[in-house]
Amino acid sequence: MHENEISKIILDLSIKIHQTLGPGLFESVYESILAYELVKAGLEVQNQVEIPVKYDGKMFEKGFRADLIVNKKVLIELKSVEKLSDVHKKQVLTYLKLTGIRLGLLVNFNEKLIKNGFHRIVNNLEDQF
Repeated sequence: MHENEISKIILDLSIKIHQTLGPGLFESVYESILAYELVKAGLEVQNQVEIPVKYDGKMFEKGFRADLIVNKKVLIELKSVEKLSDVHKKQVLTYLKLTGIRLGLLVNFNEKLIKNGFHRIVNNLEDQF
């Protein structure tokens, strides 16, 4: 399955969750429910994946934790904040570069309309939307 197909499923399920629960819950609640829905949809989901960082020839095992990785192709960073800032998008791009994953989704569930909180971050992927 292509990254864009996975992204569409993630968007649809994020909308479903947001319509049901609304904004204002902790990020961890949305993460658990989105992971559940993605598995239910037949996708492979890893959550809170420790990603090592190599620096100066040394491997640092606890570089960062990816919220969700879907089918080893799409990295999802979830937020439940009043407003996203540029640093959140830069964070996702850095995660993509370190993992070699080409598509990242930054999803802020604390929006009145979830489509306003859904952002695609691309790392060497031909955008086909």
